[in-house]
Amino acid sequence: MSYGSKAAERVANKIVLITGASSGIGEATAKEIASAANGNLKLVLCARRKEKLDYLSKELTEKYPSIKVHVAQLDVSKLETIKPFIDNLPEEFANVDVLVNNAGLALGRDEVGTIKTDDMLSMFQTNVLGLITITQAVLPIMKKKNSGDIVNIGSIAGRDSYPGGGIYCPTKASVKSFSQVLRKELINTKIRVLEVDPGNVETEFSNVRFKGDLEKAKQVYAGTEPLLSEDIAEVIVFGLTRKQKTVIAETLVFSTNQASAFHLYRESDK
Repeated sequence: MSYGSKAAERVANKIVLITGASSGIGEATAKEIASAANGNLKLVLCARRKEKLDYLSKELTEKYPSIKVHVAQLDVSKLETIKPFIDNLPEEFANVDVLVNNAGLALGRDEVGTIKTDDMLSMFQTNVLGLITITQAVLPIMKKKNSGDIVNIGSIAGRDSYPGGGIYCPTKASVKSFSQVLRKELINTKIRVLEVDPGNVETEFSNVRFKGDLEKAKQVYAGTEPLLSEDIAEVIVFGLTRKQKTVIAETLVFSTNQASAFHLYRESDK
């Protein structure tokens, strides 16, 4: 996606922190915002798989000579590690301007009554408590300068629940509710809260959900034309590059073959 000079100015020289940046929407957002700023920004990229972050950092620095990238291993489900991580960011990257809360996961499609306790805990720890904890750690930085953007990645599952989503759907509904509370609490500031709710996006998400069962993961997208990570990244960066007074508060993003969590047009439906 091409961006005009005004959009480039609005993200130029900002410090952007992205969680879950090693793949999928997080990785795509890092690339998209680097493109929008013509490389004139600083990125803090964190995820559980540091080797993938190192590769992404190398790719970005080779493409954009002016970009500065700090990578670090961070598992947002380990809540006690989050504040120390923020407090110990290198000085050059410490004054965070944009937080993209992208880290999240789904585990299994078990029905209520058969859901594994470990899966319940992992989803809530990552999707809800991790997101809230890192927001709480970064928010004082933004309040001190009375500016900043917080982007929370929700899901159609937070609006339209489905069988087999007894834990994942409530976690994403929690993200929506938290985003709304945060937006109202920050009404007297110049801090924006943006929520992006993707529909069917083909990433590693389903591989994780089905714990490495690639056949089950492929079936999620079979016969459809799902969105790609880059499509969601474009929407995120579009919101971030609007005028400061403009808040794209909530965005629901479908592919043309989707109308709800359950309404997917597949080639087999012909």
